[in-house]
Amino acid sequence: MVKVVVCGAAGGIGQPLSLLLKQSDLVTDLSLYDVVNAAGVAADLSHINTKSTVRGHGRDDIDAALAGAHTVVIPAGVPRKPGMTRDDLFKINAGIVRDLAEGVARNCPSAFVLVISNPVNSTVPIVCEVLKKHGVFNPKKVFGISTLDVVRSSRFVSEVDPSIDPKNTRVTVIGGHSGVTIVPLLSQIHGQAFTKEQLDTLTHRIQYGGDEVVKAKDGAGSATLSMAYAGARFTNVILEATIGGKTGLIESTYVNLLADPESTSVFRTKTGLDYFAQDVEFGPEGISRIVPLPVISDYEQSLLNEAIPELMTNITKGASFITDSTI
Repeated sequence: MVKVVVCGAAGGIGQPLSLLLKQSDLVTDLSLYDVVNAAGVAADLSHINTKSTVRGHGRDDIDAALAGAHTVVIPAGVPRKPGMTRDDLFKINAGIVRDLAEGVARNCPSAFVLVISNPVNSTVPIVCEVLKKHGVFNPKKVFGISTLDVVRSSRFVSEVDPSIDPKNTRVTVIGGHSGVTIVPLLSQIHGQAFTKEQLDTLTHRIQYGGDEVVKAKDGAGSATLSMAYAGARFTNVILEATIGGKTGLIESTYVNLLADPESTSVFRTKTGLDYFAQDVEFGPEGISRIVPLPVISDYEQSLLNEAIPELMTNITKGASFITDSTI
């Protein structure tokens, strides 16, 4: 049995994400958890003629929802509203993510944990610190899904240069998953040479693409459909590597660098960062290796220099939420 759990399944991201995961032949049991309406979403999806069974679990049923899970995807939390930064979300979402991580530690300590809940730069350290407290932390199995930055990059560069196929062009994105911490490595796109003006425009749009959606929805929501697509894409990579036996699968993702201490030791010493988004190769155990950073341009190095102190602040805030807690 391959049980995949979506925590926050009735939300704006959770519903389309669950729909996309219902289509995977690698999922046999799709478990939907939310504080409200999970049963209704599960009943709706259960009519789709794919192999997996679907079960809904409510507020008081988290242990049953998570028990024996192979993969847990966490989009739970409040969405961003106009004028709200990802950091503003921390006060609300930190507690939600902490409680879900506690549930994982109790019921499926060996599961792969995929975090969507913002701010990812801080919520991933929260999950890791909770798992550490329970003695079940495996850095190869906890991920911040920063795939939307990759998806946006591929799409946005194709709008600047129509000769680029957005579907088959994957842009490496390093750093984190908010604002200036997002560093797209546009210099790595083979055969492309963007002007400084194009780089400035593309980089800003990739870094603040979420704001574009929040503004367009005029207070009615944030990036839910594109995030669900990106979340399903990353979840399927995990399933293909760990269950399907596929090799050579690589995606950019925000991880604890101790997942591959040998490859990241110099970078960790130089920057002081414990978490970072970069290309990761996947295998049966989750992270097979963290791909070393390529030679980046001076422009990208300046972006990275700006990202590092912001990342450090975000990481410390998330980790301290658990380590300084008396709960």
